[in-house]
Amino acid sequence: MPRRHVAIVMPAYNEADGLDSFLTEIVTHVSPVVEQLSIVVVNDRSTDETADLLARLGEMMPELIGITSVRNQGHGPTALAAYRAGLELNPDVIMHVDGDGQFLAADFPRLIDAHQQRGADVLHGVRRGRTDPWYRRAITALVGSAVALAVGSRVPDVNTPLRIYRPEALRFLLNLIPRDAIVPHVHFSLAEKRSGMKVAYARVRSIPRRGDSAHGTMWGPQRSTPVLPPKRLRSFIAAAAREVWTVSLHPGAPARRGGVFSS
Repeated sequence: MPRRHVAIVMPAYNEADGLDSFLTEIVTHVSPVVEQLSIVVVNDRSTDETADLLARLGEMMPELIGITSVRNQGHGPTALAAYRAGLELNPDVIMHVDGDGQFLAADFPRLIDAHQQRGADVLHGVRRGRTDPWYRRAITALVGSAVALAVGSRVPDVNTPLRIYRPEALRFLLNLIPRDAIVPHVHFSLAEKRSGMKVAYARVRSIPRRGDSAHGTMWGPQRSTPVLPPKRLRSFIAAAAREVWTVSLHPGAPARRGGVFSS
C-alpha cells in the first residue's frame, strides 16, 4: 500500500558504470510502495562520467537530485552530506545506501516496511553473502568486536551502509560527530546503543559491486584475487582507528556526551 515520503540518500564515487541500472531498479521497486520517493546522490568529485550521468538521469527521473561536491572528501564526509541533503527534503524516513549498488532494490520495500512495523528509530540491513575481499570482512568483524566491548552488546553488522532512520534519530546522531568523520556509521552504531535508540535488524543479500569502472573504487583498482589490503586502505584503517577513539571511545569523547535519545 502506498504510504509516506521516503528519501534514499547515497554517496557515489566513480560509479558511472553501474549507477544507471541501480537507480532505475530503485525507482521500479520503491516508487509503487510509497507516496513520494526522493533519491539524493552526492557525487564525490568522481573522475569518471558520474556527474554527466546524474545530469542525464535527472532529466528523466523526477525523483532524482544529483549533487556534486565542491572537492573530493572521501566516503564518510560524502555520506554525511547526503544525509543532510536528504533531511532538507523533510521526508518521513531516510534510507542510506552506497552508490556502488551492492544490494538489490527489490529488497528495499521489505526493509522499509520492517522499519515501520517494528517502530524502530533505525533499521540496519545486515549483509549476508558478502563478496568483498576477506580483509574487508575481517575488518568489519574486528570493529564489531570492539563495539561490543565498548557498549556491552553486539551489533551484527557494525558498519553496514544500508540503514533506515527516522529523521529525529538521524538529526540526533549527526549532532554528535564532526562533518568530516571518515567512519560515521561506526560512530552511529556506538551512539545508537548508548543513547537507548530502538534498533532493528534485517538480513539482506549483498551482491558484488555493480559496473566495471576502469577508475576503480576509492581504494584503487581491484585485483581479481585480492591478497592483502591495498596501501590506501591500510592507511585508512589507521586513521579510522584514531578517529573512533577520539570521537567515540575515550572517556571524554564528544560522542559519549550525547545523552539519552528522546523522540
